[in-house]
Amino acid sequence: MSAQLFVVATPIGHLDDMTYRAIDILKSVSVVAAEDTRQSAQLFKHYNISTQLTACHDHNESNKIDQLLQKMLNGEDVALISDAGTPLISDPGFKLVRAAQEHGIRVIPVPGACAAIAALSAVGLPSDRFSFEGFLPSKASQRISQLEKLKDETQTLIFYEAPHRILACIQDMVQVFGEDRPVGFAREITKTFETIKKMTLKELVTFIQNDHNQEKGEIVVVVGGATTEKDMEQDKLDDLLKRLLQDLSVKAASQLAADLTGIKKKVAYQRALELTQQD
Repeated sequence: MSAQLFVVATPIGHLDDMTYRAIDILKSVSVVAAEDTRQSAQLFKHYNISTQLTACHDHNESNKIDQLLQKMLNGEDVALISDAGTPLISDPGFKLVRAAQEHGIRVIPVPGACAAIAALSAVGLPSDRFSFEGFLPSKASQRISQLEKLKDETQTLIFYEAPHRILACIQDMVQVFGEDRPVGFAREITKTFETIKKMTLKELVTFIQNDHNQEKGEIVVVVGGATTEKDMEQDKLDDLLKRLLQDLSVKAASQLAADLTGIKKKVAYQRALELTQQD
């Protein structure tokens, strides 16, 4: 009877961001596969976890899989962790999870911290639709090419970026997405020098240029989606209705807006009501 593979999220900075369940599992399994055993040793010391650690990273994952699979097939539970956050989110582990599934081994997620989701929750950009794009290419030409493919996407876009490339990355985003595209900048989340800002891409370039400390640490960039033609038409209608409502009733303002734009009066009336309720 095979055992289980636990995919365990760990803190992204503040060591107290660890769930009770995660601690219990890391203490109970036979071995923990870690991206960097030296990094994970600090976490284990903090929580008095004495379970054996074994390295499982990009360079040895293929070779390590057979050893870990054999342990699980022999009935030993194994846990997988990354240096920080949820494994497999721009971290190694995918090959091990896939191999476990192919051998009929149950894979159990143990949720916790994730830098991408933490940033999205705090920067104030739409979260109903988003895509995680991970790290962009390090070469400028390839990075711009990738951004060109994404520039018309309407959902919020989440990127990880290395500190030494962050300024060049944002400058490329200005070139491709436009300087007025809204962006959330989340750096060193849960750590001492945590920085969370929302501004335009142009403003973010200036912000980073004026403070080189922003080119340090772990960085998440959350970019607002492209504005569709429908969105722009809605914005224009809202601007018109807001101006008309300063002098006219809802009924009169919606009638005039319908006459000027060709939109149905019922639609204009409903939107005018919504705008007055927002006030």
